[in-house]
Amino acid sequence: MTRQEFVQLIQEKIVVLDGATGSNLQKKGMPIGVCPEQWIIENQEIMKQLQKDYILAGTDILYAPTFGGNRLKLQEYGLADQIVEMNQKLVGISKAARAEAGASRPIYIAGDLTMTGQQLYPMGTLQFEELVDIYKEQVKILVEAGVDLFVVETMMSLQESRAAVFAIKETCDLPVLVTLTFNEDGRTLFGTDPETAMIVLQSIGADGVGLNCSTGPDQMHQMVEQMRAVANVPIIVKPNAGLPVLENGKTVFHMGPEEFAVEMVKLMDKGVSIVGGCCGTTPDHIQALTKAIAQKPVPKIERKKIRAVTTERNTVKIDIEEGNFMVVGERINPTGKKALQAELREGKLDIISQFVEEQVELGADILDVNVGMNGIDEGEMMLKVLYHITMMSNIPLSIDTSNIDVMEAALRIYPGRALINSISLETEKYEKLIPIAKKYGAMFVLLPVSDEGLPKDLAEKKSIIQTVLKRAYSCGLTKEDVVVDGLVNTIGANKRASIETMETIRYCKNELGVATTCGLSNISFGLPERIFVNSTFLAFAIKEGLTMAIANPSQDLLMNIAAACDLLLNREESDLRYIDRVTKRKMVMTTQTAEANAPGGQQKKNHPIFDSVVKGNQAGIVDLVKAALAEGVEANEILDHMLIPGINHVGALFDQGTYFLPQLISSAEAMKVAIEYLEPMLQSGKEDGESVTVVMATVEGDVHDIGKNLVVLMLKNYGYRVIDLGKDVPAEEIVAVAKKEQAKIIGLSALMTTTMMNMKTVVELAKKENLDCQIIIGGAVVTQSFADEIGADGYSKDAQEAVVLVQKLLEK
Repeated sequence: MTRQEFVQLIQEKIVVLDGATGSNLQKKGMPIGVCPEQWIIENQEIMKQLQKDYILAGTDILYAPTFGGNRLKLQEYGLADQIVEMNQKLVGISKAARAEAGASRPIYIAGDLTMTGQQLYPMGTLQFEELVDIYKEQVKILVEAGVDLFVVETMMSLQESRAAVFAIKETCDLPVLVTLTFNEDGRTLFGTDPETAMIVLQSIGADGVGLNCSTGPDQMHQMVEQMRAVANVPIIVKPNAGLPVLENGKTVFHMGPEEFAVEMVKLMDKGVSIVGGCCGTTPDHIQALTKAIAQKPVPKIERKKIRAVTTERNTVKIDIEEGNFMVVGERINPTGKKALQAELREGKLDIISQFVEEQVELGADILDVNVGMNGIDEGEMMLKVLYHITMMSNIPLSIDTSNIDVMEAALRIYPGRALINSISLETEKYEKLIPIAKKYGAMFVLLPVSDEGLPKDLAEKKSIIQTVLKRAYSCGLTKEDVVVDGLVNTIGANKRASIETMETIRYCKNELGVATTCGLSNISFGLPERIFVNSTFLAFAIKEGLTMAIANPSQDLLMNIAAACDLLLNREESDLRYIDRVTKRKMVMTTQTAEANAPGGQQKKNHPIFDSVVKGNQAGIVDLVKAALAEGVEANEILDHMLIPGINHVGALFDQGTYFLPQLISSAEAMKVAIEYLEPMLQSGKEDGESVTVVMATVEGDVHDIGKNLVVLMLKNYGYRVIDLGKDVPAEEIVAVAKKEQAKIIGLSALMTTTMMNMKTVVELAKKENLDCQIIIGGAVVTQSFADEIGADGYSKDAQEAVVLVQKLLEK
């Protein structure tokens, strides 16, 4: 299936996918705990009949049952050496179903990929390129087996989704569809919202993006609306047949075929054009859906004009018409900063962290990252800094390097949509970087410089801009992907420097329709009291339509003038932003002055160990602990008054939606490092048996353990003795270990509707064995009502809540 054939298909009709596989195979006898792919191969007729039924019900795209067919998933069952044979056989089953169904319309078979179950660095140990290679291995097998397109589904990590898309696009030219799984709060487990997911994935070439699993269609409206607002590709929806409930010991989905179809039609009215079903849906659901859409017009896929850069969890939109002026923080640059240069040579990132925090606090919208200097490997350091910043901040990044290889390596691992700083008409950059920008879905700064150097006049500057734009457009980029640098000259050398920059800004905005930026400080080079020239120049430029500028957000005069300009231009909420900015800064400055003049002249600050936990500073926290011990601080005091308050603060930030899973993991790991160092000193003051034992496990049949691992880490940090049994653990083993170790708490995790019933098995067995312990449960599909139904003692939606729950249960 070519991309053009896919485009033609979605223009002609609402495309129907298939329904659930796992829940239907369990009804046909597939046991929990087996490798689904192996069971399917051993029971081919059951799988074939299910897929034939889907085709007869109206399915256009059939998912080959290769969902868990990557090397890492198969390795968990000791089947990694059979990856080629198994994937080929699984595609063969779908091909046979297609042939035997004898449909009169084209039926396409999708190679199905999903998450590997391992965490990517820096949260885990799996490197991004390793993951791409793992996906490539399966993709190559599926291409050779004859799939027509690919679907990447049930993804919780945007970064893993990116890796899968790159693996497919670097292997073949087949269409790629991607669907993510979102929680009730409208974000994935890793904190990505639907808008950000759509922007990032469509920018790297996904042919359709949407959501699957999690909930029923009735709860997906807001997420679909968020995607539609920025979508340039078809929106896909493949929901469950409602939320699962427990009845007579079985997991049941109550949304019947007719109700499912009615709710799906409502989503199609919001612009969804590719539809299907996930857990709990059957061929009857797909048949009802097919009938319901028979007379529906095909939703038109509108080209949205999206100017935006993102992180993995946050989108910053750029509006050249009515949007507020934006600041690109310039401080992460070693030029002229001896202290930063020294730290980078030592491999330290403390000053980088400080610059990130300060610039975000002072109102930077984007952070420019430049680590080019002598004495270091720029490529290695750039990646190290990017990993560090993306874990601690939700501010999008501008990647600033003149080295093309460093730029590509950075864009490849950046888990969002970055801004390239910059691409000029210099031959090598012009020829190589524009295709790189297209491949990695980045926006870029167009620097109007050629091989001959700076343009000699305004006409040449315009000519360079037009040439670079033409090349960008020929590669598939649009004017919304470009930010032109006004190229500010020094007023001392060129008296028309300001006037020419203003003309460039007007030309770009009014005639070309592109965003603009500039480096403000160039204008005043060599002059005294440069801030006044820079600030006045900025006010002129904003009036002419300047979109953003690279600047130091700690310069209050400059930042306040920018806010005042937005106010005077009547931009949205500019009045509130101006008042908020100037009053906050005045309060901060007044407070600092008062504290400096107070007795002792010291501002009260949190202890550096507390801050290290909050910031996730794993590299430096042990040195801080050693220093505190050397000053006479007791180990228990460090734990009780610095580490635990720090992680409690992180938990509060997580609950507020300020922090997400990456920051929570980073902080928990930092605390873990400190506790491991302190552990001999802490234990020396404890009596045997003082620690409460908690047994943790992912239940039998379920091989997902991201959430469970974080709960384990958090509980250990709070001083509990945690026995982690891993994933896919039988009830008998969980109960036996809890009994032997005299555990007070058993924690159970499940991520799939097909395995959550095994939690009940553990609860019942624990009661039968008269265990003196309480059982808590959690996981993406688990709810409080499910916990009540199976007789669990508590439910937690995340790791921080699990810690609080354990404390409450033990107090009882």
